[in-house]
Amino acid sequence: MLGAMQDWTMRVTHVVDHAAREAGSREIVTHWADGSETRTNWAGIRRDALKMAQALERLGLKPGDKVASIAMNHSRHLVSWFGVAGMGGVLHTVNPRLFEDQLEYIVNHAEDRVVIYDAMFQPIIDLMKDRWPNVEHYICFDSGEHVTSFEDWIGAEDGDYRWVEGDERDPCMICYTSGTTGNPKGVQYEHRSTMLHAMAGLQPAAFAFSAASVMLPVVPMFHAASWGLPYAGAMAGIKFVFCAVNDPAVLHEMMIKEGVTDSAGVPTVWLAHFQYCDAEGIDLPPLKVATIGGSAAPKSMIERLMKSGIRVQHAWGMTETSPIGTVGGPTHDWEQMSFEEKVAKIQMQGRPIFGVELRTVDLDDFTKVLPRDGKTSGALQIRGPWVVKRYFKAEEDAVTEDGWFDTGDVGILHSDGTLQLTDRTKDVIKSGGEWISSVELENAAVGHPAVAEAACIGMAHPKWDERPVLFVVPKPGAECEAQSIIAFLSDKVAKWWLPDAVEFVDDIPHTATGKISKKDLRARFADYRLPEAE
Repeated sequence: MLGAMQDWTMRVTHVVDHAAREAGSREIVTHWADGSETRTNWAGIRRDALKMAQALERLGLKPGDKVASIAMNHSRHLVSWFGVAGMGGVLHTVNPRLFEDQLEYIVNHAEDRVVIYDAMFQPIIDLMKDRWPNVEHYICFDSGEHVTSFEDWIGAEDGDYRWVEGDERDPCMICYTSGTTGNPKGVQYEHRSTMLHAMAGLQPAAFAFSAASVMLPVVPMFHAASWGLPYAGAMAGIKFVFCAVNDPAVLHEMMIKEGVTDSAGVPTVWLAHFQYCDAEGIDLPPLKVATIGGSAAPKSMIERLMKSGIRVQHAWGMTETSPIGTVGGPTHDWEQMSFEEKVAKIQMQGRPIFGVELRTVDLDDFTKVLPRDGKTSGALQIRGPWVVKRYFKAEEDAVTEDGWFDTGDVGILHSDGTLQLTDRTKDVIKSGGEWISSVELENAAVGHPAVAEAACIGMAHPKWDERPVLFVVPKPGAECEAQSIIAFLSDKVAKWWLPDAVEFVDDIPHTATGKISKKDLRARFADYRLPEAE
């Protein structure tokens, strides 16, 4: 027997409707690439989204059609998140940092019919146009010669429009993985999964947004749905401050001027901000919350932010999880912890928010579920209503029969649910039958005062199968010796974990999303041999 409550289809258009109705005057500020600034509000975002939906239909688009965006963080990009979904379309946020062959593949694979882009990416458009045969229309978010500008395009519409109705399991957005092995894979987010993810993001243990929150997201809107921030922020009616450039000086100025309370970005963003503040002799902005994701934050970074009075929270997730899986908010015994204990807790990746489940399984036998004892590491698996079931156009599910998705991460689960990531399954080093975490070695190494960045990979060894080698980028002007780094690590990791060699390099390769590319590092040093292996 059915219940007696109202039906209410969970579609993301409800989110912008709510924001416009209940927080319509709350500002959305954009600092553009040319240095100019514009201000709108949630009522304006909804009005423009209605016009955009009309304009897309006038181009002949139908529900289910794909619209690609190649853009940075700004209010017009935010409009597209609701305008495309509002006419039943699917927004494909494209990472402009991908390689040419990846850009060619994902736009063709998604069958995008329209591409909307920032003027700064005109060279990409000019390069790729002939390789995207399905794209029928190109629209520029900015103004310029010989382009259709976004404002002119939607300005021709009156906004007298009703959102397209449909099933809550219809797709509303597609994001592609970074493609570290093979072609990138498409992950289609549903209206329902996106709504559930956004509501979960509002939990006190997650972003904890309120009407007073002012968020400057440094995480790009083209990366993993910008961690769901645009949707969660709309639900709470927060003020957004967007920067179309990631210059630390600009970010710092906007944080101070606009009273930013919350920000979110990968560790390299915070490192760049530290360097800017140190060079200028100024304090960090008076933020309340700094969310760090994408890769593990070094202990020194967490300490500095916390000593500035900022609540620091690690977040873990991936494109396949929409992306939030865990967030490291304060635990029940937070006030009883020492500063050092708090830092140690924050170094971990936090606990699952309601809606997802985690487990670890044996690296050599995925059918063996491991205990949550705070010491046993294994392959991390996840399931929940915003976790991928099947990749776009794939023929088989990407999960086990009972719904578990293998993340490719290696981690430890503690008794209180806290996740401690230790590596990627493809990067963990097996030496003498035992596992060594390359990530833990890297994080320990960057605590050395002369180390700017570090990456660790396993190299073939005749006796131990593999042994760790640490590649280090020294800080400018710093004197750094291999033995000094090994000595520094000696009381931070097990003795048999210590690297067999430390090699100094000018740079370490990164993926299009800013993560260390172990694949490219291995390729660069494919001919490297440990002295014992000669």
